[in-house]
Amino acid sequence: MSTMTATTTDHTGRSGRSAVRTLLRLWPYVRPVRVRVFTAAFVAVLASCAGLVIPLVLKWMVDGPVADRDPGGVWLGALYLLLLGIAEALLFGLRRWLVARPLTHVEAEMRADLYRHLQRLPIAFHDRWASGQLLSRSTTDLMLLRMFLAFPMTFLLVNGVTILVGVGIMLMQNWTLGLVILGPAIPVVVMCAVFEKRYADVARLAQDQVGDLTTIVEESVLGIRIIKGFGRHRSQARVFRELAMTLRETELRKARLLAAIWAVIVTLPELTIGAALVLGAVEVANGDLSAGTLVAFLSTALALRWPVESIGFLLAMSQEAATATERYFEVLDAEPEGGAESRSLAPAGTDAGDADGLRFHQVRFSYPDAPADSPPILDRVDLHIRPGESMALVGATGSGKTTLTALVPRLHEVTSGRITLDGEDITAMPREELRSKVAVAFEEPTLFSASVGDNVLMGGEDGAGAPEVERALSVAQAEFAHALPEGTDTQVGEQGLSLSGGQRQRLALARAVVGRPRFLVLDDPLSALDVHTEAAVEAALRQVLADTTALIVAHRPSTVLLADRVALLSGGRITAVGTHHELLRTNAEYAYLMSGEQEDDTR
Repeated sequence: MSTMTATTTDHTGRSGRSAVRTLLRLWPYVRPVRVRVFTAAFVAVLASCAGLVIPLVLKWMVDGPVADRDPGGVWLGALYLLLLGIAEALLFGLRRWLVARPLTHVEAEMRADLYRHLQRLPIAFHDRWASGQLLSRSTTDLMLLRMFLAFPMTFLLVNGVTILVGVGIMLMQNWTLGLVILGPAIPVVVMCAVFEKRYADVARLAQDQVGDLTTIVEESVLGIRIIKGFGRHRSQARVFRELAMTLRETELRKARLLAAIWAVIVTLPELTIGAALVLGAVEVANGDLSAGTLVAFLSTALALRWPVESIGFLLAMSQEAATATERYFEVLDAEPEGGAESRSLAPAGTDAGDADGLRFHQVRFSYPDAPADSPPILDRVDLHIRPGESMALVGATGSGKTTLTALVPRLHEVTSGRITLDGEDITAMPREELRSKVAVAFEEPTLFSASVGDNVLMGGEDGAGAPEVERALSVAQAEFAHALPEGTDTQVGEQGLSLSGGQRQRLALARAVVGRPRFLVLDDPLSALDVHTEAAVEAALRQVLADTTALIVAHRPSTVLLADRVALLSGGRITAVGTHHELLRTNAEYAYLMSGEQEDDTR
């Protein structure tokens, strides 16, 4: 079984939610275009009412010109019918034109809001959510919402009005036949209520499974080298097929539910129309009812077939839209970064200006979803990196080094304690200001589908250009960029997979130094480089580090030697601080880590 599996999110209690209340959350997006949407609904009501006038014209024709054998009257009636048909078609066309532009605008605004919100959500959120689930919410779900706003939302109103007007017309023509037609109303309402509840659960399950399937596709595309390299294409295809078949079964459940409600909604009205036809024919034969009235009555009943039969279809689309709305707002309701933008965790009586450089004060950290009784990843970490000093952070695999570095730019929030930059608590700074002061380069470099230059400039200030890119490439020993087909304008491709690991790492390092940051956090930035390139990068980095306060996660002595001092992280705490040579002499754990024996033992 492949490791690239996805898990459908379990959303408890959703079956009890009100579809109407959920859909009302779309109102802030619809409100700016409400005039055109309401106008479109009014136009659609007029179009449907125009269709209901046709049976009345037929009644006039049958009881008048046809009965009197008046050809002129028949032609006049035919002209009325033609004009009514044209008016109905034009009004429905006008409705579609009215809603097309504003509803695509609504979809675009919702997608833009979702994307902006995703950028502001904390790393912990993205750690929990599969990317395919987020992709399906920003594509498939929003498409469902646009379709709902364009058609079902309007026609639930239009068909409701049409049915009420049509039933009123039939009762006025003959109340006995009208009551016969109304006979199935109660069982149809009961069936619709049962259908709505069951369909809501299945629709939610199907949309979650689409997200799982999207995750598998995305991971398989991004990991195609691994899949091919290990010959796992068959197992991946099997995983995909299993998920696809599971989705198919869910879609078939939806189809069966829709077929059941449609069978009831179609069959019962047909039976009542047949009964009304028999009773009406008897009354016409007895002289109690005119032929024109019967024709008009049956024509009205037939005109109401589509509004009645579409109830199941419209309810299904409405439930899918409610589910899509629920899934959309599950993401939008997640608390973004910035909820605690102005808070400070500094203990009472602490002078925020009593330290310079980068300092960790009794920092503790546990992941938000960790069990309550689990030990913290970091436990009362105290560490001071002086202004202009570079500190190497060393520790065994899994000791929390990467987690510690992620706390500085607030990719994660400390559980307790505080971190200060030049004496100022980082939680008291706006994130934009904090991240303009702190630059980061991760061990696993991420590049975007953009040019080399644009990838590097993501770490620079607004207005930075070619000179800054050239300097940063030089520091990172990434001059290979000039040899690419279009130089620094070359598109690196998705995830930068068209480049080698070492090239991606050097571009990530260039991105970190391009803005001349005051504080630099490097998470093992040279791990993918060969010995000669590493030496060249280290020589250039020494010049950058001379004017920067830096925290560098290091695993090799060559990287450690870049730093002025070294901190040893063990058991979630800083257990030793000193120069490389001091710790080699005085700390057995550090000497063991630097000797490479640990690496040999794990082979």
